[in-house]
Amino acid sequence: MTEVAELGTDAGTELVLPKSWREVLAAEVQQPYFAALTDFLAAERAERQIFPPRGQVFSALEATAYQDVRVLVLGQDPYHDDGQAHGMSFSVLPGTKTPPSLRNIFKELNADLGVPVPDNGYLMPWAEQGVLLLNAVLTVRAHEANSHKGKGWEKFTDAVIKAVSDRAEPCVFVLWGNYAKKKLPLIDTERHVVVQGAHPSPLSAKLFHGSKPFSQIDAALDGFGQEPLDWNLPSAGTI
Repeated sequence: MTEVAELGTDAGTELVLPKSWREVLAAEVQQPYFAALTDFLAAERAERQIFPPRGQVFSALEATAYQDVRVLVLGQDPYHDDGQAHGMSFSVLPGTKTPPSLRNIFKELNADLGVPVPDNGYLMPWAEQGVLLLNAVLTVRAHEANSHKGKGWEKFTDAVIKAVSDRAEPCVFVLWGNYAKKKLPLIDTERHVVVQGAHPSPLSAKLFHGSKPFSQIDAALDGFGQEPLDWNLPSAGTI
């Protein structure tokens, strides 16, 4: 279990940050908007079903330490159907049906690098290699897409993106879709590589397929003098 440090206005808050992110985001969580966000989320939890479950909001930051980020993949909103969101963009837990966008990601990965399409959508093995699977908004009401948009999460995750960009170590930022591309001004493109393309959702899959983002990511890592990622995912039966 990753060591965490409680931050926020309430010692009992669920919004706890992993130790590796505490220093770089300490000023951010002292801002008034973050206190308001904490209160909003507590009220939402009390009255509605919210995803991801309590304790999983910062799963992406727990899985990938600040100093270990090599690739940042930006999603928009957590999955809002039952049993899907667990705090990492595009990922679902073993035993959960792979959502359409993730199926398209796997199809393109297979076409691009020949990686077999896995039987599950659990992306933790990527996170453990330094892929930060970050959503711009970190919570959502059950069955109500974008229901926590504009409540403060975007400001917080913008700070996460900028914190990664401000590091000395280079990173590959993956921006799929127009929403993600709007974050480009937060990134120092002189030192980092940005891979942009269409979103893998069924609405834009025709543009996403053939874009070869995974070979671009590996080429960028090679340019940094780093090892490429092992994109293979173990079968659900071995997790």
